[in-house]
Amino acid sequence: MTTVSSDGIEADIRIRTAERADLLAVHRIEQSVFPQPWPFSALESYLGEAGFLVAETDTDDARVAGYVIADTVPNHGTPLGHVKDLAVRDDCRRGGVATALLCRALSVLESVDAGSVKLEVRAENAGARQLYRNFGFEHSKTIPNYYSNGEDALVMVRQLSEST
Repeated sequence: MTTVSSDGIEADIRIRTAERADLLAVHRIEQSVFPQPWPFSALESYLGEAGFLVAETDTDDARVAGYVIADTVPNHGTPLGHVKDLAVRDDCRRGGVATALLCRALSVLESVDAGSVKLEVRAENAGARQLYRNFGFEHSKTIPNYYSNGEDALVMVRQLSEST
């Protein structure tokens, strides 16, 4: 996939399954992006999962530019996809990395027959909310005080197949 960043530089984005060697970079991104980052052990527990994906761009020597963690849970016979975590390095934002990661994660969830996908997003995170709306996610409900700082979470949902 090729995209053009906001500074006009064209970059090639490669998405692949996360490997053990990526964990430190993923953890650093997690710590820099989120006020309540996941611990290293939580990230490590998703190694080997098809929905733990990393993005690399050709502009930064194959360093991890971002990652997504998505999986499924049973839901009345049809798996429910859950995008648990999505983050992009500050210097790689606005270049299509999050879009590429989310697109691939949704494909992975669809390949395991998830009927729909949910995620939680901070109510104040307008950029993430717009990204998810661009992918057809709709606000389903609000969970008050979801985050430890008292911020609400919006639960957003998107259908993947017509069979649900």
